[in-house]
Amino acid sequence: MGNVKIRAIVTTGYGTNCEVEMAHAVRLGGADVVDIVHLSDLLDGSVRLADYQFLNLPGGFLDGDNLGAAQAGAHRLKYATIKGSDRRLIDEILEFVERGGLVLGICNGFQLLVKTGLLPGFDGDYTKRLVSLTYNDSGRFEDRWVTLRTNPDSPCIFTRGIDTLEVPVRHGEGKFVAKDDGVLERLKREGLIVFQYADPATLEATMAYPQNPNGSVEAIAGITDPTGRIFGLMPHPEAFTHRTNHPKWTRLDLPEEGAGVAIFKNACDYLKEA
Repeated sequence: MGNVKIRAIVTTGYGTNCEVEMAHAVRLGGADVVDIVHLSDLLDGSVRLADYQFLNLPGGFLDGDNLGAAQAGAHRLKYATIKGSDRRLIDEILEFVERGGLVLGICNGFQLLVKTGLLPGFDGDYTKRLVSLTYNDSGRFEDRWVTLRTNPDSPCIFTRGIDTLEVPVRHGEGKFVAKDDGVLERLKREGLIVFQYADPATLEATMAYPQNPNGSVEAIAGITDPTGRIFGLMPHPEAFTHRTNHPKWTRLDLPEEGAGVAIFKNACDYLKEA
């Protein structure tokens, strides 16, 4: 089992701009093959998702965030058919998940996961949209470092062994909202809230700005599905892969490897052990 060759795919195209950062982080995490693939290549059938075990959806401005962040992209996944067939890309993704594949969506990728319904995936239904990400309460694009605290009861395989994480956010539509209180209560009850924005001094979840940069309900920064294999978050762990990425790297005694790499190592370690 330890000799499994990990093949990861990082999507790009239509406004995505963090694919190189994300691919670098996946390589540091231990993947043997990391391919940056344009979504058009998946739609024309020249690249098959079935050839990979780890799907990465990076940040950016997918379709210019027209109709709302990742909304147009979600329609592409749900309704565009793969060339030469009547199958949609979402069908390929659902089969990928059923086979045990891992899916990580960061920032725009997280927005894509919630707007397709892949998250939260209650009762194995990955097509029903129950949560969303909307405009920051500040009314502006937020580019700052935040502190995250991890839910130790979460089934998320990506955050094993991580108690807290300091990484940047870079978004204009990162406020997490739920369809209703019932959805929010279920997320809490089932431990599907993975990361919350936290006060760096107390490590308590916070609604205070700018520690909570967008006003997300329950300070939610990331959620998982019940299997723990689909994970979405607004902050960017792939942007902290080396100590020099940190804004205080000259003043703090930081290890050479950035703390964000742990997210990707956990994913690759899981696949090697599966």
